[in-house]
Amino acid sequence: MGPAELLVLTFPQETITVEAARALGRLSTGGDIRVIDSLVVTRKADGEATYGELADFEHLRGVVPDAGAALPLIGPEDAQEAAELLEPGTVALIVLIEHLWAQAAADAIREAGGRIASGVRIPPENIEQAVRAARARRTAGT
Repeated sequence: MGPAELLVLTFPQETITVEAARALGRLSTGGDIRVIDSLVVTRKADGEATYGELADFEHLRGVVPDAGAALPLIGPEDAQEAAELLEPGTVALIVLIEHLWAQAAADAIREAGGRIASGVRIPPENIEQAVRAARARRTAGT
């Protein structure tokens, strides 16, 4: 198995749109990732939090291939933690993915006796900020 990652994707409405689910589905069918498990968490306008599988939402059934066959690894504790991140009237998709694109590297590392011991997801905005700072230092000659 390749490296895996748990993501919490948030959206500014109370339901996951078909377009958002299709974007995840394209990655899955493209062979870049495998959806191991997913869970939708909604914080309703009144503050109540609910959660359910993608297949529980009629408009999302079948949009992400194999989402219904996913292993039940994301649980109520994860849903509660994600709900705490949400503003009323918003939704999150918690998704556990395997990075299939990294499978060959993971296999090679294991064959050499190594293992992937850790990984850190760095948000794109942090990378962009670091690139701007590095360019500014280069321009300043430091």
